[in-house]
Amino acid sequence: MSERSPLPFDPIERAADLWSARIGDASGMRLATSIMRVQQLLIARLDRVLRPMGITFARYEVLVLLSFSRTGQLPLSRIGERLMVHPTSVTNAIDRLVEQGLVRREVDAADRRRVLASLTTDGKRVLRRATAALMEIDFGVGALDGEQREQAYDVLRLVRAVDFEE
Repeated sequence: MSERSPLPFDPIERAADLWSARIGDASGMRLATSIMRVQQLLIARLDRVLRPMGITFARYEVLVLLSFSRTGQLPLSRIGERLMVHPTSVTNAIDRLVEQGLVRREVDAADRRRVLASLTTDGKRVLRRATAALMEIDFGVGALDGEQREQAYDVLRLVRAVDFEE
């Protein structure tokens, strides 16, 4: 979407004005639509930065998760649980990462029903390069200062609270 010129108005604000005039309170619709648009913009920017390394942000998340594991490997079911994605999405991401030589897949010797994934040497190298590239663009949120980031995180965490217990 960045190839085209920006609109001369905020389309979400325009939709909110119309919503208010025709339906009622637009605050929920405006916020949800804004969050969805920001998600689209961030994924597009992050994927663009990662493209030279041959990965997407979704695959990057898998590499990071594997690097954080205590044993250096995780069952595919645990990856899906931690990333909060459908098992099919995990299988797809792992398949691609295995094809690229960034992840190794093996049957768990302790429980042959489980499949484990672990980083290869190339996977660790790509992960380091990808992390440096994402850090360089500040994960796409450079428009916000530190305090604004904390505020945005805290507010969005309230919406995400359905995902966890404290």
